[in-house]
Amino acid sequence: MLNKPERYGNNVLFADERKYNIFGSDGRIMVWRRKNEELNPKNLVGTVKYGGGSVLVWRCMSASGLGNLVFIGGIMNHALYLNILKDNLKLSAQNLGIANIFFYQDNNPKHTSLNVRVWCLYNCPQNLKTPPQSPDLNPIEHIWRELEVRVRKHDIKTKSELKTVMMEEWLNIDAEITKKTSKIYFQTLKNCCGC
Repeated sequence: MLNKPERYGNNVLFADERKYNIFGSDGRIMVWRRKNEELNPKNLVGTVKYGGGSVLVWRCMSASGLGNLVFIGGIMNHALYLNILKDNLKLSAQNLGIANIFFYQDNNPKHTSLNVRVWCLYNCPQNLKTPPQSPDLNPIEHIWRELEVRVRKHDIKTKSELKTVMMEEWLNIDAEITKKTSKIYFQTLKNCCGC
C-alpha cells in the first residue's frame, strides 16, 4: 500500500461506527483545580445519566467525499453490522464514484466475524488489513470530530433532533476535508515506515 500512487487513496473506503450522546460524554471528566476549589462553579460540569439518550451511527468516507450515515437501532452485533454493509457499502462507493473498492475497518469483533469476512471476500475482496491490537488510525475519526464540533453548536434536546442535525451537518462537510484527511493518513503511513 505504501508504494501505491496518490490516486490509490481515492478508492479506499473507510468505515466505522460510534455512539453519540445528546448531552456529551457519559464517561468520566477530569478537571484541574487548586486545593479547596472543588465546589467552585467553574470547576463543576453538569452531567446527565447515560448522556440523556444517544444514537449509534455507522458512517463511511473516502478521499472523494462522505458516504452514507446510518443510524442504528438497538444493539450492534455482527448480523446487524453485516446488514448495514450490504445496504450501504456498495451504494456509498457508487455515490462516491468508486468502482474498485479497497475497504478499511478496524479489528472490532463485529467486523472480523466469519459472516462479515465471507461477505467482504465476495463483495469487496480488497480489504486493508489492520494488525491486531493496533492503534485506531482510521482517518474517519477526524471526520467524526468535525461532525461532533458542528453538532455541538446546536441546542439539541431529543434523539430525533440529534439525528436531524447530524444528518444535516454530515451532508455539509465538504469533500475537501475528506481529501485532506485521507492524504494526511497515507502520508503518515509512508513517514512511519520510513518510505
